[in-house]
Amino acid sequence: MPRPPRLSPDEIAAALHGLPEWSGDGEGIHRTAELPSFRDAVAAIASIADVAEEMDHHPDIDLRWRTLHLSVVTHAAGGLTELDLELARRIDVLLP
Repeated sequence: MPRPPRLSPDEIAAALHGLPEWSGDGEGIHRTAELPSFRDAVAAIASIADVAEEMDHHPDIDLRWRTLHLSVVTHAAGGLTELDLELARRIDVLLP
């Protein structure tokens, strides 16, 4: 399955307006989310994993007690693509 093309800086800036919890650039986008407990954070990872598997697109996730650090980039494209933005939107639905 071919990956979408890299987004331009203007496309990224416009997209980040609609993703206020995320920041980044053409090299990838990042979000931090603090959950009420460690178990809630682990459950959030499981929910994100379900979406990632469905999309066949997987974020980097770092868990520190009850805080998740998420990074998304399309490595095959060498930068940020529409696929990353869609994954970020779907993750936002799952997180507080």
